[in-house]
Amino acid sequence: MKTRITELLGIRHPIIQGGMHFVGLAELAAAVSNAGGLGIITGLTQPTPDDLAREIARCRAMTDRPFGVNLTFLPAVKPPDYPGYVRVIVEQGVRVVETAGNNPQKWLPELQKAGIKVIHKCTSVRHAKKAESIGCDALSIDGFECGGHPGEDDVPNMILLPRAADELRVPFVASGGMADARSLVAALALGAEGMNMGTRFIATKEAPVHHHVKEAIVRATELDTRLIMRSLRNTERVLNNAGVERLLEKERTLGASLTFADIVPEVAGVYPKVMREGLVDAGAWSCGMVAGLIHDIPTVKELVDRIMSEAEALVRGRLASLLDRD
Repeated sequence: MKTRITELLGIRHPIIQGGMHFVGLAELAAAVSNAGGLGIITGLTQPTPDDLAREIARCRAMTDRPFGVNLTFLPAVKPPDYPGYVRVIVEQGVRVVETAGNNPQKWLPELQKAGIKVIHKCTSVRHAKKAESIGCDALSIDGFECGGHPGEDDVPNMILLPRAADELRVPFVASGGMADARSLVAALALGAEGMNMGTRFIATKEAPVHHHVKEAIVRATELDTRLIMRSLRNTERVLNNAGVERLLEKERTLGASLTFADIVPEVAGVYPKVMREGLVDAGAWSCGMVAGLIHDIPTVKELVDRIMSEAEALVRGRLASLLDRD
């Protein structure tokens, strides 16, 4: 399947693995790239730029196909060593960077001078247009269904994607609610050039997370996620669990007086406990509503091959058969 995204990134299938904290390690990124998609290493999971350099080298030892690095720009009293991470990405010859969070404009010249394609993740059309205007090569349009931070507009992809198609010139992929061939075909019909999957790739054999996490996603339905930190305007979609229930009770009790400090036990340092140790009730961890469409734990290659073969069958079979041939 050829789209503007496959041509831009040099990949076989229009499928990208999203950056995910303590999930986007070399094993998963290499598996996705080897399957014909674009694997992504999550930059800030690596404590230092030198650690990221080693992770990139590890990934390169497992695949000779294109892969990328996610770099999320977050406001912080003591920000990560962003210049160091960018330097390592350039020096290591990474071909694609997925940016998220704050405006990446400051970093675009250095990245693009090195021939790196930059995909910026946006949750609204207005932010997408801004990203296009500053020179991002492609966009990832993140609907309200997504795991993680869906923004504050609450617009689902059935509306957001065609709105983006109406307004944008650069290619974009659909993110949020993407899990199977139906997701891909629908995304293409709505104007996207491919899809970005996060939660679906956690529930694969190669994902370097505890099996309790994968099993929790398979057990979950589309009704089992919750939105937290809404009053802080830092909304995050997470899988419901005991830790999340404690957090939500604090939000109900404290109301408008809630501060981030009140919920630190349920959000700070949670990911290593969940992803590495399998303590799925430790606190809040990102998961999309798409969990309701996830029923197995295949290898990455099995998943990607299945998506592409079923997508072709959908287009050539069911959709083509609906056309009036008289």
